[in-house]
Amino acid sequence: MPKILSKYIECYIYSIKNKKVKYLLLKRSSDNKVHPGIWQIVTGRIEENEKAFETALRELKEETGLTARRFFVLPNVTQFYTYQNDSINIIPLFLAEVEFKEVVISDEHSEYGWFEINEAVKKIHWVSQKENLREINITLEKINPEKIYIEINTSKIKDILTNKIT
Repeated sequence: MPKILSKYIECYIYSIKNKKVKYLLLKRSSDNKVHPGIWQIVTGRIEENEKAFETALRELKEETGLTARRFFVLPNVTQFYTYQNDSINIIPLFLAEVEFKEVVISDEHSEYGWFEINEAVKKIHWVSQKENLREINITLEKINPEKIYIEINTSKIKDILTNKIT
């Protein structure tokens, strides 16, 4: 019987510039052993004794140097099957609104870019991330995110970052 695992997070990053929603994508470094050169959103591994939302906030800071202005838990997950270890992987999803500014990428990535939805969907590698971006975009353009997603209070974010990232 396959194992069910939840070891990773995905964090979709957006900013609003000139009344247009822009999404932050990162290009994995060509030195990266896993999926080199692909464009993706912020992803990361959940550390021991860390909550998934804490991982998303930590990875946002580590991979981009940015801090969330607003932070949401999305109501769905990404899932995939890995035949090598016969596991079903379930990935919680998060959405962070950040200030539109220069990004400081980690060694894991070689480039970043702010893209409108159509360009972001063309660039991004994973089909599930393309679908999630489209769904997020509909929410951001037609509905207020707080009506659909659970928002984590920004003062709590500051406390988490102070305690988790030094």
